[in-house]
Amino acid sequence: MQTPYIPHVFGEPVEQKLRSRTGWLTAGIASSIPWPKHDVWVKYDNDDFFLRGLQRGDQASPPGITVACDRGQVDEAIAKVYRFTSVLGWFKGGYVDVVGYISGSHPILYGDQRKVFSTTESFGEKSFNCNHMPLVETDNARKALAFWREGQRLRDVHHSYAFLSFYKVIESQFSTAAPKVAWFEKNIERLSGRCTARISELRTSGTNISRHLFESGRCAIAHASLNGEIVDPDIPSDRRRLASDLDIIEELAHRFISNELQIPTEMVVYKSRDRLAPWNHLLPLACLDKLRKRDMPDDMSGLEGLIVSVGLWPDGPIPGMERMTIRVDSIENGIVKILLFNQKMTLFLVFFLDYCNSRVHTNLEDGGLCRGENEPDELDVLAHATFFYRVLGNRIAELTCDGIEPIDCEIVIPVNIIPPNPETAIAEAVNRFRLQSRE
Repeated sequence: MQTPYIPHVFGEPVEQKLRSRTGWLTAGIASSIPWPKHDVWVKYDNDDFFLRGLQRGDQASPPGITVACDRGQVDEAIAKVYRFTSVLGWFKGGYVDVVGYISGSHPILYGDQRKVFSTTESFGEKSFNCNHMPLVETDNARKALAFWREGQRLRDVHHSYAFLSFYKVIESQFSTAAPKVAWFEKNIERLSGRCTARISELRTSGTNISRHLFESGRCAIAHASLNGEIVDPDIPSDRRRLASDLDIIEELAHRFISNELQIPTEMVVYKSRDRLAPWNHLLPLACLDKLRKRDMPDDMSGLEGLIVSVGLWPDGPIPGMERMTIRVDSIENGIVKILLFNQKMTLFLVFFLDYCNSRVHTNLEDGGLCRGENEPDELDVLAHATFFYRVLGNRIAELTCDGIEPIDCEIVIPVNIIPPNPETAIAEAVNRFRLQSRE
């Protein structure tokens, strides 16, 4: 499944974009995922989504999602938001549920305080990140995620309807009963986690778990007859039983989406995504194969002399690092050490391309200013200090070639040090250079 690079835009460009046209729809949302503090513009699947932040100036603001909406296109616009929220909630491990919407010429916020809320807030001004969220391109996968969204939203609100939604995640994927039953029986055996105690209890009593979930869960919730089995809201034991069974059906629904539909969560993407994939075409396949086998490649000319920019996600290139030239320094055990020099040869950075583990790492200890034919100037000092202290403060470094998706570096985790405030540290580095220049 595709997990493409997703540009995130913060600040004034968001406001400019929202002022650039007339015709908008804003959906008010209830969310359990960390929601952005300020508005962020996300470009996902060739569409623009504006996540409206929890703070507007000094005042609290209702969370929502704004999309373009032409006259007479309300259903199309809100359906787009539904699909987006389904993927976003799954990817981030929670729910993002639409509770209402409003449309008009301007991007008006939907502010029904009884319904609109977010249980958590993203840390930091630009910390919201749904980069590499998967593209859901089939209708059956879309439906499964829609039912999952419903189930997650209802999980702590209404156990019966949550159970039914999770059950429909699976039921919606089968046209006949036999393969559905076979899937249930096969996968119940593979469950783990918090539902295992309930599974053990049912097995001890001799209960067929698959049939139990269908008859005492799905059918008993969806139907009611005079003498048939139902989940009676007034009987405490019925409510307790359903709450216990809910863990099983939720885990099965999660397993179906993950394993059968192969839609990854954020954690799965983090563990499995090949960070170097956008650059693979720069080297011959034989060289890539040797690097992955920890052998010495024959030809690294595709990287040697390559012009790249160095930036910080999501802001783009750091001024002074827009055109850096790669020099391949060494290769060992599938790890390529590259040096990046600016055009004046007054600034260099060090990175490691780990082809065996599909990762890119920064080396903050070895980069810095250099002197030769040219002397570093204040822009060089500012650029290096910005890179060093921002990355030390957990910002994500990116390397970008023209027309190629950026490759991102692993976050630096400082050990045995307390990182300084980046703003203060950058200003102090520039001031030290100014003082030294006057001596």
